[in-house]
Amino acid sequence: MEDTRSVASLMDSTSSKIQQLQKAFAELESQRAVTLNLKWKELEEHFHGLERSLKRRFHELEDQEKEYETKTRQAQELLEKRRQQLQKKRDAAVFAINSALVKYKDAPISITSVCERLEDSPNALVADGTDENPDGTVQDAGISPEVKAYPQLLKLCGDMDSAGLHKFVSDNRKNLASLKEEIPVAFRSAANPASLVLDSLEGFYPMEAPNADGKKDANLLGMRRTCIMLMECLSILLSGLDSNSLAAVLSDNVKQRAKTIAEGWNPLLETLDMDACNGNSLEAHAFLQLLATFAIVSDFKEDELLKLIPMVSRRRQAAELCRSLGLSEKMPGVIEVLLNSGKQIDAVNLAFAFELTEQFPPVELLKSYMTEARRSTSQGGPGNASAAVQDEFNEKELTGLKAVAKCVEEHSLEEQYPIEPLQKRILQLEKAKAEKKRATEPTKPQTKRPRGAQPRVTDNHNNNNNNKTGYGRVIPERYPQYVYDNRPFLNGPIMTAQAPPPPPQTYTFSPAAAAHGNFYGNCYQYHQAPPPPYFH
Repeated sequence: MEDTRSVASLMDSTSSKIQQLQKAFAELESQRAVTLNLKWKELEEHFHGLERSLKRRFHELEDQEKEYETKTRQAQELLEKRRQQLQKKRDAAVFAINSALVKYKDAPISITSVCERLEDSPNALVADGTDENPDGTVQDAGISPEVKAYPQLLKLCGDMDSAGLHKFVSDNRKNLASLKEEIPVAFRSAANPASLVLDSLEGFYPMEAPNADGKKDANLLGMRRTCIMLMECLSILLSGLDSNSLAAVLSDNVKQRAKTIAEGWNPLLETLDMDACNGNSLEAHAFLQLLATFAIVSDFKEDELLKLIPMVSRRRQAAELCRSLGLSEKMPGVIEVLLNSGKQIDAVNLAFAFELTEQFPPVELLKSYMTEARRSTSQGGPGNASAAVQDEFNEKELTGLKAVAKCVEEHSLEEQYPIEPLQKRILQLEKAKAEKKRATEPTKPQTKRPRGAQPRVTDNHNNNNNNKTGYGRVIPERYPQYVYDNRPFLNGPIMTAQAPPPPPQTYTFSPAAAAHGNFYGNCYQYHQAPPPPYFH
C-alpha cells in the first residue's frame, strides 16, 4: 500500500512538472536560432496522453488489487469454515471410537492422541491396515457413510451389486446431481470399490454387436452414460484418499484388469469418425475416463490420446479430463485442430479453461464462426436450394446462434460481443420455424354451433307411452319452456333445430284436477283428446 501511495503522489505531481517543462521550453524557444519543427502544443498533448494512460493503468491495477484482496479474504473465510467442519468431524469420530471401545470394555483413547494422528494423516482412521490389504478394500472405523437421499446405495455397494447399481442409477437419472454427491460416499461401503466399477463396465460394448451405434439404442446409450458417471464418482472418492489408501484401492491387480479392458476398447475407437462424433462421443469419453480414473495413462501413447480429445471437446468434462490425463501442455495444438475443423466454440471453451485466451482471442473466434455460418446459410438461399435444404440451413444457423449466445454469456463477453442481435435473429428463426410447422399441419374441421341457448331435442318420431305429448320435451334448469315456442309463426333457431311436430294435443286445466293427474311444470295438463285448435 505504501508503494501505491508513492506512485499516486508521483502521478499527481505530473502536472506541475509539465508546467516546469513548458517554461523551460519557452525559454529555449526564445533563445533558439533555428526554427524547431516540434511545437509546444504537440509536446503538451503527448505528455497529457501519457499522463491519462498512466492514470488509467494505475486505476486498473488498484481495482485488481482490491479484487485480489477480496478473493483472498473469501478464501481465508472458506478455509476457516472447513477447518471448523473438520474439527467437528474429528470430534465425532473420536466420540464414536471411544463409545465402541467402552462397549467392548477396552480402555478409552484420548482425544489428543487421535487429533495428533489425524494431523499427521487425515485419513489415518480409514487407512489403518491398508499395507496388508492387497485386494483394494477400503477400511473404515466402523462408521457407516452418511447417505441421506438414497440409503439404498449403501446396500448395493456393500453387496458389490454392479447390475443393481446400474439399474438404480437408470431409474433415478432425473436426480443425477444428488446421485453424484452420494455415490462416492456409498463406495466406502464396498469391499472393493474399484472392482465394483470395473464390473459395471461389462456390456459397454455388447458382445453380439460391439460396433452398435449407441445413439440409436436408448438402453445402450443410458448404460454408457452410467458407466462414465460411476468412473467419475470413483475418481472423486480416490481424490480424498491418502497415498496409502490410494495404493490399496488401485492395486496392481485392479490396474491390470483396467488395462485389459482399455486394450479391448482401443481398437474399436479406430472406427469412430471425428466429424460424426461432433465432439460428443461417449465411447471416446469412457476410454479416456478409464485411463484417468485407474491411473494407467502411461501405458498408452500420448499421440493416440490427443487424437481422441476433439471427439469429446463438446462434453462438459473435457477440460478436467485433459488435466487428469496430463495433457495440459498439449492444449494449444488441440485447440488448433478444433479451429481447423470448424469447432470454434469448443476451442473458446478450452482456451478459457487453460488460460490461453491471449493466444486464441475468443471474440475473434466467435465472430469467425458466425461469419462461416452466415456464408453457408447464404449458399442455401431460396434461389439456390429446395425448401428442405433451406430448412436444414436455417436449423444449423439457429443451433449456431444459440451456441454462440450461450458461450458469450458463460464467459461474460457481452461488452466485447453484444448478444442482442443474436437474440433477435434467434427469435426470427424460431418464429419462422413455428409458422411453417403450423402451415404444414393438417387443419381440423370445426363444427359451428348456433349462438344462444339451444333446447335438447329428443326423438319425436316414435309415439309411445314415454312421450305422451309427441313434442320434443325440454327440461330447462330454471324456467319452463312453453309449448307456444313451437307455433308456426315463430321463426328462429328453435324451429329449425326441431323436427316437424305431429298434430297438436289438447291442453286443459281444471282446479279439481290439480290434486291429481299429469301436469307439466307450467301447470298444463295433457291427455289423449282429439286435437282442437290452440287457445290462449
